[in-house]
Amino acid sequence: MSSLIKLKVINNYCVQVSLNRPEKLNALTKPMWKELGSVFQKLSKNKNLRCIIIRGEGGKSFSPGNDIGEFEKQRSTSKLAKAYGKFLHGTLRSIQDCPIPTIALIEGICVGGGLEIAACCDIRICGKNSRFGVPIKRLGLTMAANELQALLKITNYSIAMEILLEGKIYNADEAYKKLLVNKVVDDNEVENETLKTAELICEGAPKVARWHKLFAKEIIKTGKVSEKLNNIGYKCYDTEDFKIGYKSFLNKIKPKFKNK
Repeated sequence: MSSLIKLKVINNYCVQVSLNRPEKLNALTKPMWKELGSVFQKLSKNKNLRCIIIRGEGGKSFSPGNDIGEFEKQRSTSKLAKAYGKFLHGTLRSIQDCPIPTIALIEGICVGGGLEIAACCDIRICGKNSRFGVPIKRLGLTMAANELQALLKITNYSIAMEILLEGKIYNADEAYKKLLVNKVVDDNEVENETLKTAELICEGAPKVARWHKLFAKEIIKTGKVSEKLNNIGYKCYDTEDFKIGYKSFLNKIKPKFKNK
């Protein structure tokens, strides 16, 4: 793994992935997109993981989006932009398709591509001084359809159009009202709140969390519940974790799930 993406083990069930370019506020480059996608593809295969946290290093910025300095060589024509987009969009898909619950820990700036990454996560937690937006109209560029898809999954059409057409930067309270984040806390509590949320996720039955993600994604994708999808829900009754949870509830003790 390169120094552009850092991986930190929080505990046996949780890891933290960091965008590591704090001197540039974690502005994204092509190598970062490639590495981030590779990391998520590998983590997605880990059957023991129960939660992944993604954040920006330095405490001042999640990410302001793509490094404009790259544009001249990497995205100055439609052909170059399309080639670049394969890595960018592939990485967003890797995060979206990850079967493990994901949390975006947002400090400071979360704009453009940074917001797209956060939007691909299941839960977003930010500080009161965080800032959000997609001011891409000022560059004369579009948000590609594959990128807009991520935004539309966390908010609605009208709000997405407001964000793109006006190109404004929103504070944390405005972002919360626009459904861009789940929780807003004091800046010095963002990490603690994220770790608490991760702990709550890790305490649950891991297979159940993954099934819930599968159900929700499929329902959003197809707009319906197939018999096959509905039947998957009954598999939980055959797991060891169901027996553990059921007995723990009756005995009024905290369950310790085995992911079996």
